[in-house]
Amino acid sequence: MQLSDGSAPEDQTSNHVLMIRPARFSGNTETAASNRFQNLGSGTAVADAQLAAAGEFDGLVDVLRAKGVRVFVFDDLPEPVTPDALFPNNWVSFHSDGTAVLYPMLAPNRRLERRRDILAALDDEHGFRLNRVIDLTHGEQQGRFLEGTGSLVLDRRNRLAYACLSPRTDATMLAEFADKLDYEAVPFSAIDANGFPVYHTNVMLSVGERFAAVCADAIVEPDRRRVLDKLQCTSHEVIELSRTQMECFAGNLLELRGPAENHFVVLSAAGVASLEARQEMAFAELGLSLEAVPLPTIERLGGGSARCMITEIQLPRRQA
Repeated sequence: MQLSDGSAPEDQTSNHVLMIRPARFSGNTETAASNRFQNLGSGTAVADAQLAAAGEFDGLVDVLRAKGVRVFVFDDLPEPVTPDALFPNNWVSFHSDGTAVLYPMLAPNRRLERRRDILAALDDEHGFRLNRVIDLTHGEQQGRFLEGTGSLVLDRRNRLAYACLSPRTDATMLAEFADKLDYEAVPFSAIDANGFPVYHTNVMLSVGERFAAVCADAIVEPDRRRVLDKLQCTSHEVIELSRTQMECFAGNLLELRGPAENHFVVLSAAGVASLEARQEMAFAELGLSLEAVPLPTIERLGGGSARCMITEIQLPRRQA
C-alpha cells in the first residue's frame, strides 16, 4: 500500500517508546480547570505523591519491558518544577519519516516539559534518525493549543487524525498538523456526564491495528455517526465504552508490540476492572492480551493514565 504522495504508511503500533520518570509529581493546579479527570481534593502530600507516582511509573516500565518493548527512560529534571512531566506524549510525537513534532500546550508550567536534549539523545546516542522537527508551539502565542497524542488519536496507517475539540485542542492547530504531516483531520465534539468538554481525545478513543475503543455516547450528534462510520470504513472493530468506563480510564489504552509481532494492549488496573466480559472477549478474539498496571495516584492527581505516559518512537533506525 502507498499513500497519495507515494510514501509508505506508518506502522500503527510501536516496539520502542519514550517515558519520563517523574522528579516532582503532584496535582497540577494549572491544568485542573480543563481536566475534569483530576481530583486535587484528596489532600495527598507532595512528597507522598511523588513517591507513589514513581513507584507506579516503574511498575508500568517493568510491564512493558517484560512484554519485550524497548523502553527509553529519561529522568525528569528537579528544576524547573514540572508536575506533569511523566506525560511526554503531550509535547512530542515521532513519525516514521524521521519527523518529530513539538506541540503547543495550554498550561504555562507544562510548556517547560519540552526538552530538545531528549530529541538529541535519541538521535545521537540511541540510534534513531531524526530528519526534521516541526514546531507548532507558536500556537501558544495565539492561545491555540494542540497537546500531542493527547489531543490527537492517530490512525497512522490511514493517515487520519481524530481530535476531540476542547480548550486544549484547537481546530486551527489541528488543520496545521494535518497539512504539514499529510493527514486527514477528523474533528468532533464530546462532553462528559456533566456537559463539560472531554479535555483530551485519548481518554475516550484509542485506535489500534484492528480495533477502535471509543466512548461513543460522549460524542455529540451528528459527529457521533460520522466518527463511527470513519472507524468502521477503515476496518476497525469498534468496542464501545460507557461514560463510566471512560471516567475509569478504560479508553486511555494503547496497543504495542513485543518481539515476533506479539501485540498487546496496556491500560490501568482501574480501566481493566471497569470492562465487561464481552469487551474483554472482543480484545481476546483479536489476539490481544490486556496488561493491567495499577496507577491510582497518577490517575487521581494527574488526570491521565497509561496511554498518557507513553510516547511511541516511530523514528527510523540509523544504519550500523
